[in-house]
Amino acid sequence: MAKPISFHKVFDILGLLSLLLMMQKGGAYEFKVGGSRGWTVPSDSKAASYNHWAETNRFQVGDSLVFDYSAHKDSVLQVIKDDYTNCNTEAPLNKHTDGHTVFPFSQSGAYYFISGVRQNCLHNEKMVVVVMADRSKGSENAATSSISKSFIGSIGGAFLGSSLLLLAKI
Repeated sequence: MAKPISFHKVFDILGLLSLLLMMQKGGAYEFKVGGSRGWTVPSDSKAASYNHWAETNRFQVGDSLVFDYSAHKDSVLQVIKDDYTNCNTEAPLNKHTDGHTVFPFSQSGAYYFISGVRQNCLHNEKMVVVVMADRSKGSENAATSSISKSFIGSIGGAFLGSSLLLLAKI
């Protein structure tokens, strides 16, 4: 005769499964641009530039940049490479003026940011961030990714269903 499974073991297993499913989306980081001083014109020409700071960090898809700045004095523009090089504020891809901008990275590649005040940009309030591909997924494409997530969800659902059946029998 089989020994019945205790309620505690079932709940431990369900808890572990829930934890594993929640961890599936973890790992994204928020990076505060400029640290405690935020997004502002560098006060010292010898101070490390925003680009130096960006080079010392590893950015991946899902991570975010947090720009804190004085909304009535400054802004953040996402621009193309030529506009970055020339501090052209006329045609940004995105313009943020709220004083606390959170910019999420949705794909890998280079992102160019400048101050919305051209003079600030000319004084090095600008930055290039290179976002790496998400290596946790290997070389799979979006279709493979959704299939694997669906598979994991199906396994989780089947496990949860069979656990509930065990509970009903106890």
